Amino acid sequence: MSNPSRRDFLKHSSVAAASAGVLASVGSRAFADSDDTIRIGLVGCGGRGTGAAVQALKTAGNVKLVAMGDAFADQLDNSLNNIERQTRKDDTAHVAVDDEHKFVGFDAYRKVIGSDVDLVILATPPGFRPLHFEHAVANGKHVFMEKPVATDAPGVRQVLEAARVAKEKNLKVGVGLQRHHQPCYLDLVERVKNGEIGDVLAMRVYWNGGGVWEPRRTRDEVASEMEYQMRSWYYYNWLCGDHICEQHIHNLDVGNWILGGYPVKANGMGGRQVRTDKRYGEIYDHHAVEYTFADGRTMISQCRHIRGCWNSVSEHGHGSKGMVHLSSNPRSCRIEYANGDVYQFKGDTKTPYQIEHDDLFAAIREGRSYNEAVNGAMSTMTSILGRMCTYSGKELTMDEALNKGRSVMPPNVADLTFESTPPTVPGEDGSYPIPMPGSTNVLES
Repeated sequence: MSNPSRRDFLKHSSVAAASAGVLASVGSRAFADSDDTIRIGLVGCGGRGTGAAVQALKTAGNVKLVAMGDAFADQLDNSLNNIERQTRKDDTAHVAVDDEHKFVGFDAYRKVIGSDVDLVILATPPGFRPLHFEHAVANGKHVFMEKPVATDAPGVRQVLEAARVAKEKNLKVGVGLQRHHQPCYLDLVERVKNGEIGDVLAMRVYWNGGGVWEPRRTRDEVASEMEYQMRSWYYYNWLCGDHICEQHIHNLDVGNWILGGYPVKANGMGGRQVRTDKRYGEIYDHHAVEYTFADGRTMISQCRHIRGCWNSVSEHGHGSKGMVHLSSNPRSCRIEYANGDVYQFKGDTKTPYQIEHDDLFAAIREGRSYNEAVNGAMSTMTSILGRMCTYSGKELTMDEALNKGRSVMPPNVADLTFESTPPTVPGEDGSYPIPMPGSTNVLES
């Protein structure tokens, strides 16, 4: 049963943001008079979900993990063990997930959200994010959700609508685009916004690397096609969105941040040149996209999963008076001015994965407005627009992509079981249909 005084504290914290001038006094009074524990639930117990739960538990103040859910019991148990091991020395981190609050299956999210939690962490494969986010908001929960927040345009529209409702309810929403909380990015982007490199003329953004984990199970090791795809979700568009969405969104998001908006059109090319075996599902191993913004400026984007090539995970802004170079490695972040001077970032190197949770939980405790869902949705849509262009070989506008983009999700996503048929299935030889530029249609007719 919920604790009324703790509930009052959280309720008052949320209402306070809407009451200018009384926010600070209400927040401090609630702390003094009531239990300040924030109860959290975790939906999606993979590596990122486990990490996010640990970081949430390590924020300031008492935090208790009370419920967990995943499609697979083995993944949930491994995650719980890792969370307990990584938080056992923290006096304010409490892990209290009993067997009755460990939920397994496609409907686990409903049970976690229904488990008297204040905040839910959504970290399943991103195809499920719109459904889970919508349900969490409908039930009045604060949310931290990993990026991307969808894998297709209908999903982005669903998230945007849920974001509107979350704002009306004054729910706090964090999105795992942690560069917005990383000191080196905050410092250098502010300098760019203040004109230190003059007018920003163009951006270049990259996520070029050797790829991710290999498919986890063979067909002989699973009970169904659905389990086969769920175990190796990264290689299927409906679950992952392709690596231009799953990883490269970070760099595209930074480009949007610096250019101050979202692209209005794009064109691009891509394909599968090296990672062609049928065990790699249906995604490409490289994409290259040129985005155009409303004022005519461009963002050149590359992402690649091929070993033995030039690698870079970085963003670069070209200005009329210099260049800015950004990377998740703070010591690589610098500004090169046209006169030859260089500004090298030498500040805080604290991990942004922790800071983003610190900021979200502080907003909850202080009753401050905090909602990153719209930007998370539109940066997700930027990545989806790029994928739609590389798959189709067409130039597309953001407007037609967002409003007419085809769904890649199964129509009955809320009722899936491991016996359900995924939206993509292999042929007799085990190979999946691969998008083909020039013939693949990515828009609703």
